[in-house]
Amino acid sequence: MATPRNTRKSRANGEGTIYQRKDGRWEAAGYILMTDGTRKRTRVYGATRREAANKLTECMAASSRGLPAPAADCTVAVYLTHWLDNVAVHRLRENTHTRYRTAVRLYITPPLGKKKLSQLTAKDVRAFLDQLRTRCQCCTRDLDTAQRCCSVGECCGKRLSPLTVAYVHSVLKSALQHAVREDELPRNVARNVATGAVRPRRVEPLTAGEARQFLHAAADHRLQALFELALRTGLRKGELLGQRWDDLDLENGTASIRRTLQRTSSRGLTTLPTKTANSERRIALPTECIRSLDRHRARQQQEQAVAGNAWPDSGYVFATPTGQPIDPSNLSRVFTALCRHAGLRRIRFHDLRHSAATLLLEQGVELVVIKELLGHAHIGVTAAVYAHVRPRLQRQAIDTLSTVLRQDADPDDLPLTGAPR
Repeated sequence: MATPRNTRKSRANGEGTIYQRKDGRWEAAGYILMTDGTRKRTRVYGATRREAANKLTECMAASSRGLPAPAADCTVAVYLTHWLDNVAVHRLRENTHTRYRTAVRLYITPPLGKKKLSQLTAKDVRAFLDQLRTRCQCCTRDLDTAQRCCSVGECCGKRLSPLTVAYVHSVLKSALQHAVREDELPRNVARNVATGAVRPRRVEPLTAGEARQFLHAAADHRLQALFELALRTGLRKGELLGQRWDDLDLENGTASIRRTLQRTSSRGLTTLPTKTANSERRIALPTECIRSLDRHRARQQQEQAVAGNAWPDSGYVFATPTGQPIDPSNLSRVFTALCRHAGLRRIRFHDLRHSAATLLLEQGVELVVIKELLGHAHIGVTAAVYAHVRPRLQRQAIDTLSTVLRQDADPDDLPLTGAPR
């Protein structure tokens, strides 16, 4: 009598295994390419059989394409390298990715790189952050012995700022959070460590008198239209340098902000999308800016006639005398020299943006209008950055209320409205 054949479908060699655990979850296992070039049996989990099977299929498909999957037993340095090269590079702007890589190379990998990813604890992260706060960075990186420190042979006491420590912490949190999403880690230990509130950099914008002094000094400058546009509208440096003539409607007095000009390590000077979706906007141009832009266009046409065929057809509003885009770092140097010539204290070019917003707030312009002008994603960002203006506005409001409540006040002389909000 013939024995019945076993009709149960078996998985082929290399397809992995899937089974239900005693706790009810489903577990799938298969051989996956690791970051060190070897293949190792890796397990993934799911609430259902299909979920576990789909996760294993995704991992094995990526492995077949040569994309390694980091395992929890690899070192922190190996995992961070994988995360930067295969994950973060597709999600971050190039300059942001470069800053992430620098933070990993200088500050995270030296103290934590050799530790196993699965063995990293909140205590390790807390000790790492305390070391960043308290230890001299020249001594930590042996710069004093290599004669690359400002104080050779002795500690110079150069410590990282609280803002830098918070930034390094955020990079580590982002990397570990990806491992949690990929089921490589059960939790993000870096998120369990608080760095404390970081005091933001104190903004020192121009006063109204200093702003008038700056505009007077820039009146005869070749880039007078750029400086006036920066101070009167609060546009970012990259947004100004990325402006093209077809973005401007001088007849109707508007400008469309569509791109930003930046220098990247791979492409040099290049135009990129605006910082956020809210940064792409249309703004109204002040009458003074329209007149200065008209004069600037006439001057640029003369420069183009002199350059002839050597003038590139880029259409940039603000360019060099030969029509090339202006490097942002060169603009900063020109701005610093102009401030020195005007007899002003040294400020950053970005402080022109802060100056515009501060002066508008002090004149009673609504916060939501300033938010739209600056291109902030949320009004809370505008309120937080310019919180230093509130005491002066509060004083105006209190003085107005005091005038209203005076016993001897003449009703005909009382203000019809309160202080600017």
